[in-house]
Amino acid sequence: MPGTASSPQQPSSSRFSRRAALGLGIGTAAALALPAQRASAAQAVGGARLGASGVQRASGAPKPPGLKARAWLVADNDSGAVLASYNAHKALAPASTLKMLFADTVLPKFDSTDKHKVTAEDLAGIPYGSSLVGIQAGTTYTVHQLWQGVFLRSGNDAVHVLAHMNGGVEQTVAQMQARAKDLGADDTHVVSPDGFDHKGQLSSAYDLTLFARAGLKNDDFRGYCATRVADFPAGGSKTFQIQNTDRLLTGQGVTPYRGLIGVKNGYTTNAGNTFTGAATRDGRTLLVTVMHPGAGAEVYEETAALLDWGFGAGDRAGSVGELVVPLSERPAESASPVAGAPAARGGSGGGREGWELGGSAAVAALAGGSLVALRRRGRPTGRRRA
Repeated sequence: MPGTASSPQQPSSSRFSRRAALGLGIGTAAALALPAQRASAAQAVGGARLGASGVQRASGAPKPPGLKARAWLVADNDSGAVLASYNAHKALAPASTLKMLFADTVLPKFDSTDKHKVTAEDLAGIPYGSSLVGIQAGTTYTVHQLWQGVFLRSGNDAVHVLAHMNGGVEQTVAQMQARAKDLGADDTHVVSPDGFDHKGQLSSAYDLTLFARAGLKNDDFRGYCATRVADFPAGGSKTFQIQNTDRLLTGQGVTPYRGLIGVKNGYTTNAGNTFTGAATRDGRTLLVTVMHPGAGAEVYEETAALLDWGFGAGDRAGSVGELVVPLSERPAESASPVAGAPAARGGSGGGREGWELGGSAAVAALAGGSLVALRRRGRPTGRRRA
């Protein structure tokens, strides 16, 4: 089952305590507005057709496969063209696919060789029923190993350790929300960095695809999501093997997909199964996100079917919209790709620095609907699972 822990270790608390609620930044979540309802499909990020109901495909494109998913999207990674979609902007629970946004936000901040000795405080507030990689307080891990725990085993314990290294869960949530806004992911509302089932934690097929596309530009992100197995510290000089929970990558219970390069799967009681995958064939890379198709391996089967459709359609697929360019990568004078919207804000941010927010000031900025660059930073060298 995607997201199942490879270690029997459980969180120290058997229920969601007041301390855990505070650690998850419930005050932050209350201050941040939920995704706004759009007045019309014409205002949809990426193009009007992405806000329309029903299957969207270009004229002359072959018919996509019939699927059970509540939302899905196929896009070309290089051009950003959305080839086909269904309920692209429908806000749904994302499960551990939200960890892609966590990695987009935090991964560039630490060198992979940095070491951290885990404390009990680092592991406090992990929701009961979380998927765990098996991190132990008192053991020292490299940042590289922690990210392996995030990507391969979807370990919420690894997420919380990295979040504490990043200044705390609340600050990390605020930075993730700011990064989502920078990427154009307006359907996304972050409550916790791990993707676990929390009220109001939402994203969409469109937004998750944006997160994957942004992440794949980072060589470390790309390497982690493509790793099948790794040896993980077990204390002292001992290790145990962890395997990636992405079945299309490993072939566990399904046929592995030829050319797959990642990226992230997820499962929670509320979200069901979610998956964003990327594959390359003949020099072309496609991105597919599938949300809530049903039980078992259906999320992988439907992803594979959409990848087959996209590669098979080729140029006939055309385009029904686009994956927008992040605000921080646009020229200051560029117009927003959202129909009828004002010019892009913060376009002169000069890369990733413009969206980095932290602490209570970030909460206030986000609650007010603004992205504020607090400082410029250089890049440092119970079946509920998430």
